[in-house]
Amino acid sequence: MTGPLSARLPDFPWDTIADAKSLAASHPDGLCDLSVGTPVDPVPQLALDALAASGARWGGYPTTWGTPTLRSAIVDYLGRRWGASGLSDAGVLPVIGTKELVAWLPTLLGLGAGDVVVFPEIAYPTYEVGARLAGATPVACDDPGRLAALRPKLVWINSPANPHGAILSASDTKSWVDAARAVSAVLASDECYGEFGWDAEPVSVLHPDVCGPTHDGLLAVHSLSKRSNVAGFRAGWVAGDATIVGELLEARKHAGMMVPGPIQDAMVPLLGDQDHVDEQRARYLRRRAILRPALEASGFTIEHSQGSLYLWATRGGNCRATIDFLAGLGILAAPGDFYGTASDQYVRIALTATDERIEAAASRLRQSV
Repeated sequence: MTGPLSARLPDFPWDTIADAKSLAASHPDGLCDLSVGTPVDPVPQLALDALAASGARWGGYPTTWGTPTLRSAIVDYLGRRWGASGLSDAGVLPVIGTKELVAWLPTLLGLGAGDVVVFPEIAYPTYEVGARLAGATPVACDDPGRLAALRPKLVWINSPANPHGAILSASDTKSWVDAARAVSAVLASDECYGEFGWDAEPVSVLHPDVCGPTHDGLLAVHSLSKRSNVAGFRAGWVAGDATIVGELLEARKHAGMMVPGPIQDAMVPLLGDQDHVDEQRARYLRRRAILRPALEASGFTIEHSQGSLYLWATRGGNCRATIDFLAGLGILAAPGDFYGTASDQYVRIALTATDERIEAAASRLRQSV
């Protein structure tokens, strides 16, 4: 049934590659699915232990704001890992995975008709979807200098970026902060891939070198999905300007947006441990070192890809033709046109497959030459 809300939304992009998936799956040696960023590696044991110890005490409802222990763990992690200073638990809020926050943030901020939401020209589609859900106007823009003319209410930046992996420098991030503050827009920085910087070091919007002495007008969005291989836990958080976070908290309490209690308990040891993150980084680096040269040997050019869990690749032709070429090798990737009209000659190739499937994909690419 089609209603007013669904009428605002684009077609679900993944439905458009069903034929390519069928072709790739017919390969005699099986499908190498490199189209999605779903972790395939083990959930860290410390998270499983926390879950096992937690369940019995959660017969009642959790709070939307999260436990004091979790809020403290988030503050400690952001300070220790990302240099965020002056952050208190009033400025942090757990969320049910960050995709829901991205999708609902314009609505939770009270945006609607006539309000502009800015996001990158090549971007995760949910930034635009969130604007459309709220009835706001989505605008793709890569130039902070345009904000004065656009007068947005909300601005999204993303580093390391999905899909192409570019990493904003501290000075570039500060330019977005300054431009957003100059027009009194909320700046939301999607930092969910922050632990995976390869050729450059990511920086948080909450670092004082970027934001100065306050977090006014700023939100940083983080997730454990990729960092800790717990995408199925739906464990994320938003942090920054305590006034804005407080407004989000009040709205989310009314809507019943609560991270399950056992998941909150499991988040705490994950936030306190860097060893499992370093282990996962090493896995992805190995896969990247196998897949990138195989793609280049078969005629692809890799652009950006300084971070995140993807290779942003082109053969110079339309992305759908490239998807068909890869599908003929039993490899499924994501077409660039999922992420905006400026990327229709690119494909996004994920590192989130087993070592065996990455090796198989690399072998097929080398043999295609």
